[in-house]
Amino acid sequence: MSLFSTPFDTARDTALVTGAGNGIGRAIALGLVGEGVRTMFADVSAERVRAAISASEKPGLAAPWVGDLARPEACDELLAAAQAALGEVTHFVHSASPPRREADHALAVDRRTWQEMHAVNLDAGFHLARELARRLIAAKRPGSFLFLTSLHAGTPRNLLHYSTAKAAMAMLVKELAKTLGRYDIRVNALVPGAIAAGGFVADPALARHVPLGRLGQAKDLAPMALTVLSNKLSAYVTGAAFVVDGGLSLTNWFEPPTLD
Repeated sequence: MSLFSTPFDTARDTALVTGAGNGIGRAIALGLVGEGVRTMFADVSAERVRAAISASEKPGLAAPWVGDLARPEACDELLAAAQAALGEVTHFVHSASPPRREADHALAVDRRTWQEMHAVNLDAGFHLARELARRLIAAKRPGSFLFLTSLHAGTPRNLLHYSTAKAAMAMLVKELAKTLGRYDIRVNALVPGAIAAGGFVADPALARHVPLGRLGQAKDLAPMALTVLSNKLSAYVTGAAFVVDGGLSLTNWFEPPTLD
């Protein structure tokens, strides 16, 4: 049997995906369910969660959760729901992120928008990963965590709240990977380029800067995400960042923001 035909242990593996209602999170959650992994679809929108699960090949393997991860208590609520629905969560994907607006440049972004971006991306990601890791360590089970960062973890984006949150998340991945590796818990990052999905409203003109000649789609990320998440395919990979951007990072395409 081909190694690629059974990337997950469907009898034991379970997954929690935040931001699973749309965009990249949805594509990854659908991919996991398609591989037979029981998966919790977590999102801030009940409508999006219902639509995502309805679109699944195996909706019976999908469990819904709706809540706003900008609220600290929501993380505990999600953990409790995941435990009840799935038991121990072995695979964690943190894709949730608030929408971003071009108007929220450094001189315009307000305190609430700043705090919400960091709360969902960084605070929730850390809290969820740490608690899930503690449970796996107690159960003596391996795990695989994947964080959705950004090209702008290392390149300015004119959106200070977004790029700083993603930069901090990139270091969080490395810190967790270094700490948790001894327990056979792998932690990696997926780095999307210009993906026309989720909180990114893509300008079609951006495609001229992409060597592969087109903007990305959420489904372009799912195969790499599942490969990195798989303990069979990527057993010796941790602390790594996998760029899926059509070559966009080879260019420097952003001009300074227009200030009012």
